[in-house]
Amino acid sequence: MKQSGVTVRVFVSVDKSSDGTEQWVEDLTKKEPRVVLLKTGQVFGGAAANFFRLLREMCLDEFDYFAFADQDDIWQSEKLHRAHLQMRLHAVDAYSSNVTAFWPSGRRHVIKKSQPQRQWDHLFEAAGPGCTYVVKQALARELQSVARTRGELLTGLTFHDWFCYAYARSHGYAWYIDDYSGLMYRQHNANQFGANAGWRPMVRRMKQVWSGEAFAQLRLMVDAVGLPATHPVRAMLSGGALGLIKLALQSYRCRRKTSEQFVFCVSCLFGAVRSTSCRPSQVR
Repeated sequence: MKQSGVTVRVFVSVDKSSDGTEQWVEDLTKKEPRVVLLKTGQVFGGAAANFFRLLREMCLDEFDYFAFADQDDIWQSEKLHRAHLQMRLHAVDAYSSNVTAFWPSGRRHVIKKSQPQRQWDHLFEAAGPGCTYVVKQALARELQSVARTRGELLTGLTFHDWFCYAYARSHGYAWYIDDYSGLMYRQHNANQFGANAGWRPMVRRMKQVWSGEAFAQLRLMVDAVGLPATHPVRAMLSGGALGLIKLALQSYRCRRKTSEQFVFCVSCLFGAVRSTSCRPSQVR
């Protein structure tokens, strides 16, 4: 709430729990009129469903900008004001930034997401952690409309922030990724996804590729953002092993970071091998 240069209203959606969170937030609303607690008692089971609920139910009429916030990160006091200034400077519809991950041990690590955007990177990765996102009202309204009218398409998505970035870029909205860390990104055992730094996340991703989960998420994403049937990425994702080999050769268009372009290429080739090793009835 201690943001300089901006007026803030905080809407809170609480996943049903037994740790007293609902009561704590309700008590806070009595002391702090800028905090609004949405109806409690629902079970969402994950961050994406909870944030999509916020999108559906918020009234956006009186706000110029909309931002996501996780409950345990530490924002720099100028975070939102800088986002506003950078959006005006670069004439864009949405903003995100780097973050500084930190652990209870005292370890810190800047997570850089501000590499140059690629033609299709939005279809394969987010624009950084969702807690850095700030979008203008017009884009927020369109995202809200999608969440309200096509909610069934969003149900299977694991990443709400990736969807927002993918939808915005797919529909012609301009997005700026700032080479600046606007918040301290808390890491602990309860993180649903976390910083994705190091070899363990890479191993997890390869397991998702081999199981088919990663490509299932990609297909859900292109459906959710309304990618046309003529789009090359949709064609490659539905083209079996040959389509994935073609996608591997386009890795430089699909990820912003050079090292991740290599990992993406290898992942697509793994996916191609997997699709040929499955019985025909197993391949979607």
